[in-house]
Parts: sequence; C-alpha cells; structure tokens
Amino acid sequence: MNEISLVFPHQLFEENPIINNRKVLLIEDPLFFGDTLYPASFHKKKIIFQRASLKNYEALLNQKKIKTDYLNYVDIKGEPAYLEKYLMRNKIDKIHFIDPVDFILEKRLNKLSVKKQIYPTPNFLCSKDYLEEYFSNKKTYFLNKFYIDERKRLGLLIDNSGNPLGGKWNLDQENRKSISNKIIIPNVKSYNKNKFIDGAINYTNSNFSQNHGSPYKFWFPTNHSDAKSWFENFLITRFYNYGDYQDAILKNEHFLFHSLLSPLINNGLLNPNYVVERSIEFALSNNIPINSLEGFIRQIIGWREFIRGVYILDGVKQRNSNFFDNQNKIPNSFYDGTTGIEPIDITIKKLLDTSYNHHIERLMILSNFMLLCEFHPTEVYKWFMEMYIDSYDWVMVPNVYGMGQFADGGLMSTKPYISSSNYIKKMSDYKSGEWTKIWDALFWRFIFKHKDYFSKNMRTVFMAKSLERMDNDKLSNHIKTAEKFLNTLT
Repeated sequence: MNEISLVFPHQLFEENPIINNRKVLLIEDPLFFGDTLYPASFHKKKIIFQRASLKNYEALLNQKKIKTDYLNYVDIKGEPAYLEKYLMRNKIDKIHFIDPVDFILEKRLNKLSVKKQIYPTPNFLCSKDYLEEYFSNKKTYFLNKFYIDERKRLGLLIDNSGNPLGGKWNLDQENRKSISNKIIIPNVKSYNKNKFIDGAINYTNSNFSQNHGSPYKFWFPTNHSDAKSWFENFLITRFYNYGDYQDAILKNEHFLFHSLLSPLINNGLLNPNYVVERSIEFALSNNIPINSLEGFIRQIIGWREFIRGVYILDGVKQRNSNFFDNQNKIPNSFYDGTTGIEPIDITIKKLLDTSYNHHIERLMILSNFMLLCEFHPTEVYKWFMEMYIDSYDWVMVPNVYGMGQFADGGLMSTKPYISSSNYIKKMSDYKSGEWTKIWDALFWRFIFKHKDYFSKNMRTVFMAKSLERMDNDKLSNHIKTAEKFLNTLT
C-alpha cells in the first residue's frame, strides 16, 4: 500500500505522531493562504510566517532523511481538487493526518477517495473526547469552572491541602493595573535573519502584493529552537510584570509584557504542555509573582482549551448566529486605520505593522467598537482571520461570534463586551477628544436600541438604568452623533 502523511501550516509539531518512515507532503493549503470558496486577504506577515515555518519544517524532515513533497499555494490556488489529483497522480492509497481542528479542512479531507487514518492533535492538553464529554448537554459554557476543574485535573498550582496557590483559583482582579509611561518596557527579541524568512518575504511580495500589512521587519521565530529561545526571553524579561499589566494599553507600545506565544503554540512550534511546565518551573525558582504565573497559566490551560471545546461542540451554531441582527459591512477605513477614531486607527496601524495586538486591544478596543458599529459578525470574523498572525478557525469562531460580538446571544459569556470611552481612557494613555464623543454616542445608541435586552440581563441592567436617567436632549444628541458617524462607514 502506498501511503503518505499530510502536514498543514498549523501542524509543525516537534514530536509529530505521523512522522516516521513514510513520505510527508507539506501543503500550503488555500484555507491558510487564500481560498476560492472562502476568500481572504491574509496579512503579509501571516503569509511569511506560515511559508517560512513550513519551509523550515521541510528542511528539518530532510535532515532526518525523511522524504518530502511540497505543494506551493501558487501552484494549487483556484483548484479545489488539488489534493485528490495529487493522490491519484502519485497512486496514493492511504493518507495519515492529524486532526486539523478546522471544520472545513476536516470536511474536505474526509471527502478524499482514499483510506484515511486520523491522529489526535498534540497541540492541546485536553483530548477531543474529553472535551465532548465534559461539555455534553451544556446549554452554556462557563470558563471559570472549566479552568478550575483543569487545575484540579492536572494538579497545577495547588498546595498539599488541595488549595490554590495564592489563596484564589483566579487572580484576574489582580491583572488590571493601568500602566504609566515611566514603566520601562523591555525590547522583544527579533528572529528576522535566515534564508527561510528571506525566501518567504520574496514569495509574499511576488504573490501577495495586494494583501494587507507590511512584510518588513518580520520578527517571529519560525523553527522549534528559536521558538524556545523566544519563550525563554519572555520568561526572563517580561514574565515578572505580565500579571500586573495584562490588561493595560499604551498607544505607542505594541507588546508591553505579553508573551507573544500564541502564533507559536497555534502552529505547533511550541507545545502547550512544555510551555506550562517550563513557566511553572521558572516562576517557582525566580520569585515570579503569583498573579503573573496564574494569569499566564489561565490563558493556556483555561482560555485556550475552553475555546477549542466551544468550537468543537457549538462552533457551527455560533458562526450561523447574529443575536443583535447586525448587518453593516466593514469599510476600507478599518483595513488602513483611517476611521478618525484615535484608538481604533492607532491599534490598526500597529496591527498592519506587526500582525499582532494583545487581547485587550482586540477585545476592548477593536471588537468593542465593531459591535457598536453594528458590523455583521461574519464580517468581523473575516477581518480578524485576515489580520492576525495567530488566527485559525477554531480560535476566531468562538472569540468573535461568542466573546467579541455576542452573536451567539450568551453561549459562552454572560454579557456583551462593550464599553464607553471611559474604560479605554482608564486602561490606557489615550486622552479625551473628538473620538470620545463619537465612541460614547455609539455606546448609548446601542444601549438605547437594545434596551429591552440590557434591562433584563442582571449584569447589564445598570446600563439600562443609566439610560433611563439620561436627559432626552443628551440622548438625542448621542443618537444624532452616532448616526452621522455610521453614515460615513461606506
């Protein structure tokens, strides 16, 4: 029997269960570079990252004397049956592949007319079966309970009596300090010099010249060794202050004290189990504050695993939902940072430069404002998929339709994540200006439009009551200001 193993751009595992003596086919699948059925203009740095990492992985396999084939996107784009034709041309009888954690890719692979052997992904701490059993018959999903259960199951950050280190399971309340310009922000190490990155930049400039973002000053590692070095750099230079300033924003800083590990874990260059074990080991031997350690671990074993669980169980339901019936399209100004709203434009320009924002910039600046602008949730999903270096379907469906846009009506969050400009000013160095008038106008217009919902939700009833106390002329002016801005979004 003629067999082959398939490797996609998000499956670059150091310990890969399908890598043995079989030939390996590395694939720049259109879903990751630009699909005919699901068109997307991915950020140039995401294209570079995927191409350089996949080429690095090919070289690693060749060093191990493993035979490989490589399908370039430019050779297979616009050809939905490219893989079927490759298998027939090479007389392949059976394919081996890892669970892609992607509904569309999985569906396409299952349609292939050869025998298949599917392997569990090593990219998560929870198995698919465990998540399906844990979340079975759940009408809603609660992160905190899942996270605590995972801490107990894995025996992490627990004392001999079974109690959480630091006295609380969740120290999120201690992750919310604003940050001053006097705090010294460490530089992030850059990995922009090797032949794979140079080649990927040339490939991107030649074939994706019209895509969003800058291809230059690429800074992410693209192999396992550099990824571990990058992780160590975070532990040494940023881990200590990570907890205090996890939710902080500085308009002229890209990364603050964040780990920047999500692209490397999501594409397989770093193993999440290794990240958890090493971060705990480092923290306990270097006096890292417990709010930094717990806050970091929570993102890996809590949020990341939780998001995948929601995706598996209800991702299809989420991506077909639109609770607030938002219908607006995202205009070009949200792709080039020319909306006229200072925090939005600065955040987008940082994104165009790096293909990265930290989670509060994503949730409480961009997604918050997009919801107030009533963009269709699928428009928002597509925008996030295109723009971020760490974006994959399993990541963005729950994060956008559930967390960011509340399109699922509360399947995984108890309230919409919206705010007035006050939150932005509190957590950042943005000052009041014309943008605050527009932002606040959109906020109160949204509350007014959906006041029935906000008045019936225990966590948002205070917003509805504030609206009731508002002077009619003030509310009328808010609505006029908001409508005027919305009319510019064409």
